[in-house]
Amino acid sequence: MKNLSDPELPEPWLRGTLTQVPAVPRAVLHALELARENVQRSCRSLTDEELNAHPSGLPSVVFHLKHIARSLDRLLTYAEGRMLTDALVAAGKSELDPRSTRDEIFAELNAAWVRSTARILAFDITQLEQPRAVGRKQLPTTLAGLLIHIADHTQRHAGQVVTTTKLLLAQRSQKSTDDSR
Repeated sequence: MKNLSDPELPEPWLRGTLTQVPAVPRAVLHALELARENVQRSCRSLTDEELNAHPSGLPSVVFHLKHIARSLDRLLTYAEGRMLTDALVAAGKSELDPRSTRDEIFAELNAAWVRSTARILAFDITQLEQPRAVGRKQLPTTLAGLLIHIADHTQRHAGQVVTTTKLLLAQRSQKSTDDSR
């Protein structure tokens, strides 16, 4: 069996997996799986210090990882037709907390992937056009709109993790070169 974080493996949507899942939730799950693999692959060599760093003033990798985990919970709550609890709002506000260790952030993120998968699989696909409301302003969307946004939003932040990681690794390399002079 191939290692799922192997860069030679096709993207999740090209693996013929989740064929028993209807198309929309399958596409969302494949997007989350791709985000997870990209995050794990890009972050594997980062130290706790690098995960928390703000290279060139950018948000830290930890911020993006917390935001992915916690926004999945918030967006899925809206998709389920519910309003955010005080705990979900507080979790969102704490995404900018300055420090997390690798173990802490990846435990939170992995738990979020597992919970999110179960929640996505629980949706009734005959209800995709059902109206949903987002935020205090109760902005209108549908269940399908939220599911698609979950895929887009998660991919966007995973891409920011990959880019920030590349910058951190380039800075590490430059520092190593400078230190050896």
